[in-house]
Amino acid sequence: MRNEDCDVFIVGAGPVGLTLALDLASRGVRCVVVESRQEGHFPTVRCNHISSRTMEIFRRLGLAQRIRSAGLPGDYHQGLSYRTTTTGRELALIRIPSRNDRFTDRDDGPDGWWPTPEPPHRMNQIFLEPILIEAAKKNWLIDLRYETEMTGFEQNVDGVTANLKGSGAGKVRSTYLVGCDGGRSPTRKAIGAMLSGDAVIQRVQSTYIRAPQLIDAMHVPPAWAMFSMNPKRTGNIYSIDGVERWLIHNYLRDDEVDFDSVDRDRCIREILGVGADFEYKILSHEDWFGRRLVADKLRNDRVFIAGDAAHLWVPYAGYGMNAGIADAMDLSWQLAAVVKGWAGARMLDAYEDERLPITEQVSRYAMAHCEKMAKQRSAVPAEIEDETPEGEQARVWMGKEAYSLNVQQYCCAGLNFGYFYDRSPIIVADGVAPPEYSMFDFTPSSVPGCRVPHFDLPDGRPLQDALGSFYTLLRTDNTVPIESIIDATRVQGMPLVVLNAEPPNDVAPLFPQPLTMIRPDQHVAWRGGELDATEASRIISTLRGAAGE
Repeated sequence: MRNEDCDVFIVGAGPVGLTLALDLASRGVRCVVVESRQEGHFPTVRCNHISSRTMEIFRRLGLAQRIRSAGLPGDYHQGLSYRTTTTGRELALIRIPSRNDRFTDRDDGPDGWWPTPEPPHRMNQIFLEPILIEAAKKNWLIDLRYETEMTGFEQNVDGVTANLKGSGAGKVRSTYLVGCDGGRSPTRKAIGAMLSGDAVIQRVQSTYIRAPQLIDAMHVPPAWAMFSMNPKRTGNIYSIDGVERWLIHNYLRDDEVDFDSVDRDRCIREILGVGADFEYKILSHEDWFGRRLVADKLRNDRVFIAGDAAHLWVPYAGYGMNAGIADAMDLSWQLAAVVKGWAGARMLDAYEDERLPITEQVSRYAMAHCEKMAKQRSAVPAEIEDETPEGEQARVWMGKEAYSLNVQQYCCAGLNFGYFYDRSPIIVADGVAPPEYSMFDFTPSSVPGCRVPHFDLPDGRPLQDALGSFYTLLRTDNTVPIESIIDATRVQGMPLVVLNAEPPNDVAPLFPQPLTMIRPDQHVAWRGGELDATEASRIISTLRGAAGE
């Protein structure tokens, strides 16, 4: 029986829970993490993509290089190929470089220009989780316990007491509790949060297989993802290891409502375009429903939820996992600020005020795209495989349609960088509206609430590498006095890093004010010029969640 205290108790050791623990620990916060699965468990293969924003988080944690070296072989093309079948003719190719070429081949292709030191990385969750687990085990501020389940908790004004069973049975007393415990989250139910959204619009029979001969059977070189656009059966296949392991998504038709009643083997062979003599082995089933569900709240006093516990939607392009990790990053530094004792009561109000609107937007983007893809699949011409002029015309048309629709999903700079927090109690608005938020397009901006525009410092470091653990004051004109701000942070106990840097000429217009206050998650909290003592004190009070105290 173990009874011990920690700062933050985390339920669930998937990518979201582990990232939260690692980020909290990087800020000096002690965590206990419990996971009901056995140590060394086989992780799900559902998530196949790590977004650019997530890679930026892993960069901060010192894990980006390790993660980028894992997964597919270094020379494996990370793009998307649209074909009549996996082994059939190619209709279109969304070009995304291999990881070997990711930092040298950035001018050609729809996502080569992204304004970040960490572009996206195609890698399955089965390779990501072990890296995060190893990092957590090495961190003395993280107590990671497997085969341990939370059976309930009680909270009061002083903290949270969680009851545990299993190998780590006992009680854990913590200041805060975060449920990263998946779509069936007991934590979500315990705080009275309700999921609501849209009905099921897609059923996907998803199968993880081993097929060593598949690459040899292809007429076109393999890609990270290969979509079968065929009236017989539409689906797609993701390369897991670039050699022999694959994840196949079979998009069931409207009249196919039961996973088990659909002939899995026949559908797999139709998607692959192979006959009965082709050999493969099923490793697991990963079937899922396409629907949109978002929790109506993310917090009850000292208890929070994040990741799938807070939102469920179509797992396209890794939106689910990556949105969950964005939850973790937003919550982490805010929790740490309160634990360290310099933040006020409104600091933690920001988590729900910031993440719920973005969650709602992203969930609707995902579902809208799901509906468009479903329409596209139903519109595949019957003659797509015919060796006729009509067949060739159909292939050209289908290729253009597939590229136009899906480049928005898989090269989604807007989704990564364009969201903003315009309802946050710890951001000081200046009356300027942020650029429009969309899936594909992105307009950099220093409007408060937006992600700070990226640029490299004179010493070659990207701006994000110079950001502090909490707030950074970027001064682009070092003649502007900042003594009032420094004095206000000192009086109020708020940690602050001051960075004097002049952006390059092409980026400078994006910083119309000489002073920009940047949060550790790269969102702009305030911008302006010289302040008197009263105004500086007011702004710092707002930034640390203490306005009105």
